[in-house]
Amino acid sequence: MKSVLITGYKATELGIFSLKHPGIEVIKKAIKKQVIALLDEGLEWIVVSGQWGVELWAAEAVLELKSTYESLRLAVITPFLEQDENWSDEKKRLYQSVIQQANYTNSVTKSKYSGPWQFAEKNKFLLRNTDGIILVYDEEQVGSPKYMKELARQHALSRHYPIYSIQVLDLQSIAEEDQPEYW
Repeated sequence: MKSVLITGYKATELGIFSLKHPGIEVIKKAIKKQVIALLDEGLEWIVVSGQWGVELWAAEAVLELKSTYESLRLAVITPFLEQDENWSDEKKRLYQSVIQQANYTNSVTKSKYSGPWQFAEKNKFLLRNTDGIILVYDEEQVGSPKYMKELARQHALSRHYPIYSIQVLDLQSIAEEDQPEYW
């Protein structure tokens, strides 16, 4: 498996509105754990579209892992140009930092936002051009990743395409590992 797409919830779907929210570090740890496990299977590239939420945090996690795993590469393939145009300055700075450090950046459509069809095209393109997916999604907490999970399931019917899930229980387990025990 050479490349894996990472996607999941938007920050607002998780109730995360601050870059300092403690849940971000928990999500990044869960992603790192899954990525490290896949490195043994030949993983070279992580692909994200850079949306605000799980994808941007995944990109940060991969950039942090690159210091230890030098062969790991990050691609940011956006649905359209200037997707951060209406973001806050703080989010734009984080996004631009990720873009500058990525090994590869591109846009599926070579224009600024013109309609929801660009998200659909991005999803199809990313599924066609990756070997598996890590999805931060839990069936109990419905949200936008539901659509990508269904597309990935359909895609997996015609070719080997593993779907790795990071669910609420996984995140809770990681959060509990970080809690100091008090007597």
